[in-house]
Amino acid sequence: MKVLIVGSGGREHAIVASVAKSSQVDKIYCAPGNAGIAGVAECVDIQAMEFDRLADFAQENEIGLTIIGMDDPLVGGIVDVFEERGLRVFGPRKNAAIIEGSKAFSKDLMKKYGIPTAAYENFDTPEVALAYLETAKMPIVLKADGLALGKGVLICNTLEEAKAGVKTLMLDKQFGDAGKRIVIEEFITGPEVSVLCYCDGTHIKPMTSAQDHKRAKDNDEGLNTGGMGTFSPTPFYDKEIQKFCEEKVFQPTMDAMKAEGRDFVGILFVGLMLTSDGPKVLEYNARFGDPEAQVVLPRMKNDIVDVMNACIDGKLEEIDLQFEDNAAVCVVLASDGYPEHYEKGKVITGFENFEGREGYYVFHAGTKFEGDKIVTNGGRVLGVTAKGGDLKEARKNAYAATEWITFENKYMRNDIGKAIDQVNN
Repeated sequence: MKVLIVGSGGREHAIVASVAKSSQVDKIYCAPGNAGIAGVAECVDIQAMEFDRLADFAQENEIGLTIIGMDDPLVGGIVDVFEERGLRVFGPRKNAAIIEGSKAFSKDLMKKYGIPTAAYENFDTPEVALAYLETAKMPIVLKADGLALGKGVLICNTLEEAKAGVKTLMLDKQFGDAGKRIVIEEFITGPEVSVLCYCDGTHIKPMTSAQDHKRAKDNDEGLNTGGMGTFSPTPFYDKEIQKFCEEKVFQPTMDAMKAEGRDFVGILFVGLMLTSDGPKVLEYNARFGDPEAQVVLPRMKNDIVDVMNACIDGKLEEIDLQFEDNAAVCVVLASDGYPEHYEKGKVITGFENFEGREGYYVFHAGTKFEGDKIVTNGGRVLGVTAKGGDLKEARKNAYAATEWITFENKYMRNDIGKAIDQVNN
């Protein structure tokens, strides 16, 4: 069987690595891929938003399964294009991917169907948003309605910050059209938990939990990023909370989307905050999280191709989804200056240190070949992941492995998962 994966980041590298373990697969392509993915799959020079070219490639090369890794093509309707051509594809259709494509849609969906989330209002003009802020309680959260690379969320502590945030999103258009409409949401607190779920349109099966670190600097300081590291599982997500989420969040979301005529097939990412009033949904995504995929997929026991085919065929209930009884930690190696200004083209060395080491992974996010050398090609460059018997061991292993990689302007957070020690002690 031939498989095509669409995307070019660390998430797609993790998907490629999982697919490579399947006995059903004898050839993997990735479009466009990156320098690390090229070691496992054949990279194809087609961009993720070139739907017809990708579909042509899948037909010409008799691809048995295409997996869409990225949000933009899903929200843009790539699955619809592939299905119209009779191609087998994993991911939600455009009318279901809107659950990530529009925060206003997802908030309205949760309100309509009683799924717990923070109180909010939607705004289409800056004038009305600014007037609302005059009477709002601070701190407050501003969210760009559309896709913003995981960075379109502003936490504002004062009225002045909130007004400046409206200007940033709606007038300065820092995130382009994503900020044409914004959601203003009450500020809630508690541990954040990410749960990725397989979905077949009717049934939903959650994977093991994870916890992301979004801020650029240690102690959750600095700007929001696409994610500076993550760990799995999180001890905050206990069996009681899991049961609540399965009954009040996961299945109700599937049922709500079906009731709206938007059957969701693919990966539903549920971002939760465990508040003093119980778990509440912060956001939905319509694909694997990045870097959550880098700690969840290495711990999955199942053949990923079996699970994805079951989702496409509406037979997810037949899958006994299982994960290893261990832990994984991913530390993102970024270019100093990310997420604002940073230099590219720095030579990376040390990959050979990972060869033959069980339980250690280096997932490429922003890399490319320059001649026979691999160089940096993005803000988030690599995701160094390691397993361990527990989170403490996994974190120790992951940070040890970050020292095996060298490049100029290498930057990372030094406290990924550090709070867990304090919880456990």
